[in-house]
Amino acid sequence: MAALLIPRRNRGMRTRLGCLSHKSDSYNDFTAILPDKPNRALKRLSTEEATRWADSFDVLLSHKYGLAAFRAFLKTEFSEENLEFWLACEDFKKTRSATKLASKAQRIFEEFIDVQAPREVNIDFQTRELTRRNMQEPSLSCFDQAQGKVHSLMEKDSYPRFLRSKIYTDLLSQTQRRLS
Repeated sequence: MAALLIPRRNRGMRTRLGCLSHKSDSYNDFTAILPDKPNRALKRLSTEEATRWADSFDVLLSHKYGLAAFRAFLKTEFSEENLEFWLACEDFKKTRSATKLASKAQRIFEEFIDVQAPREVNIDFQTRELTRRNMQEPSLSCFDQAQGKVHSLMEKDSYPRFLRSKIYTDLLSQTQRRLS
């Protein structure tokens, strides 16, 4: 039986595809995507801060490392498009240029809202259609209802699972170990 030879340039793709073949829920997955270097970042993260993420979903989203940990968790569930859409909407609301507003709105709609979008979020038909109508004259609030639905879905569904996940519990253990 011949060994499978993969050219050097394709090894990165093989690694990425290998990650898809198993569902990981480990602390190491979280540290790999931290905004800073993992060791330095974890030294700055206190147990108190990480514990506060359980107080509310919005507290988690407002914390740089909380957001990174939640993103790592969503990747293990293959549902990071919800968070990416929510973040895109937050960024969109900061748009001040009218010309950029329309193009950003179109890009968000095509990537997340449109039927068969590459990263389509799970929203109901009425919300999708309202957002489609809002696209006729894009405004800073054209995604508000869809963003609210996605936020609510993450808060009620993904967030409680995140708090029970190995990523979060391992992270808490790691910050507590530093104290001892």
